[in-house]
Amino acid sequence: MEARIWLIAGPTASGKSALALRLAQEIGGEIVNADALQLYRGLRVLSARPTPAEAALAPHHLFGVADAADGWSVGHWLRAASEVLAGIAARGAPAIVVGGTGLYFRALTVGLADIPAVPAGARRAAEHAFDTEGEPAFRAALRAVDALAEGRIAHGDRQRLTRALAVGQASGRPLSAWQADTGPALAPGSWRAVVLEPPRDVLYARIDERLVSMVAAGAVEEACALMARGPDPRAPAMKAVGLRELADPALSAAEALAAAQQATRRYAKRQLTWFRNQTPDWPRIETLESEGQWRALSEGLVHAGR
Repeated sequence: MEARIWLIAGPTASGKSALALRLAQEIGGEIVNADALQLYRGLRVLSARPTPAEAALAPHHLFGVADAADGWSVGHWLRAASEVLAGIAARGAPAIVVGGTGLYFRALTVGLADIPAVPAGARRAAEHAFDTEGEPAFRAALRAVDALAEGRIAHGDRQRLTRALAVGQASGRPLSAWQADTGPALAPGSWRAVVLEPPRDVLYARIDERLVSMVAAGAVEEACALMARGPDPRAPAMKAVGLRELADPALSAAEALAAAQQATRRYAKRQLTWFRNQTPDWPRIETLESEGQWRALSEGLVHAGR
């Protein structure tokens, strides 16, 4: 089979990892992580990272490569993934990029602006301005620098608002202008994609079941160990779904599990909405049953690439 890049996207608990592993074994491919939380070493259980036994069945890349105190941006991931994909291509192997972080797939297929690094002083100054002046006044200042960015960043999104101002002030060019200067990381025709989009009620039931298994596998201990390190609450790893709920000492075991299940269902809903809106032309696989997913993939995408 001709070496190419396969993209398998979808919400949490939809069977992406198992499908990617089966495809990798079938075509001799290598798997590349596109899940922002599976990057972090301290989140093996909470992020549902492939087990050591699963990882031994095919080459896996960018899983558990960062400390939870590190903050990988989309750009950081894209640079690392591009290097990994180049290595896989040089070996003449297919690559299977799998995950649930929509912005990673967007960076690959649509593009990510090559924005210069923002000096730490500029970033801290923007954050200080936001915290001391309040969001309305901060937005007014950002509007004078980058009206397009201010208009499209959601209320309360401190991280994106302060970054937009810091980039504009430090680079002398609006963030929105940098973002307009972009192209896809993957060449047209070099990739095929699919989104897993199972029925929501079935997916939610699997999420609830999986959280029970994750707790039995040590998710609570993992969450408490990470929180005990006193990480920056704004660190990307702190966005791990279920982390705060499972580590909350005020909750009973049953309450923590129920809260984590609810948080995960809400997260899956947001993922489904993102992929529906941002990748409307990607083929869908609408079953949660593993054999059905494999038939849909192998009869549609895999054979189309032979």
